Amino acid sequence: MNVKAASSAAALALLLAGGCRRDEVTHYRVPKEKEEAPAGLTSAAVTSAPPGMAGDVPPPPPPSGAARLTWTLPSGWTQSLTGGMRYATLKTPVTGKLDVSVVVLPGPAGGELANVNRWRNQIGLPPLDEAAMAKARRTVSTKAGPLAVYDFTSDGQQKSRVVAGLAEAGGSTWFLKMTGDEQPVSAARAQFLRLLESLRLDDAS
Repeated sequence: MNVKAASSAAALALLLAGGCRRDEVTHYRVPKEKEEAPAGLTSAAVTSAPPGMAGDVPPPPPPSGAARLTWTLPSGWTQSLTGGMRYATLKTPVTGKLDVSVVVLPGPAGGELANVNRWRNQIGLPPLDEAAMAKARRTVSTKAGPLAVYDFTSDGQQKSRVVAGLAEAGGSTWFLKMTGDEQPVSAARAQFLRLLESLRLDDAS
């Protein structure tokens, strides 16, 4: 093969190779976007569903009338009603890693013990049994009925804290929870407890 013939053969091979590459089917894996957690909290701590509610569970219909709880916001607090599993997000004037949420689900939503242990797990604490949960429970009287309130702080140097209330109203279970670093949660705790004490059914407001 002379030089000219060899060059032509090489050029033809390149063209064929390019054409073959254009016909190839290429697959890419695109990582699924994660929901961003507020204020530096982990997504798991913020979005984990109550026991028995994990997975592709459709959001419940928004409660209305006598089935809907309402409350009085402390001075400087704001809220956004978002619907879905997270009914509302509350913002406090306190700085730091802090998230305040209101979640409402139909029925018992897994039960009190399972949800209390889910909150404890989110800050690295071991589960409680029924007797230990009863000792940890504080019952607050509200116009919407009794509210079970729990307050847990994690161990270790970098402490996390969760203060949460659980109430049944209109056939639904309401979870009002404040969680984050121990210091900002402690700073906002008194106002959060006053918000819990102000709970009432919508038709009683």
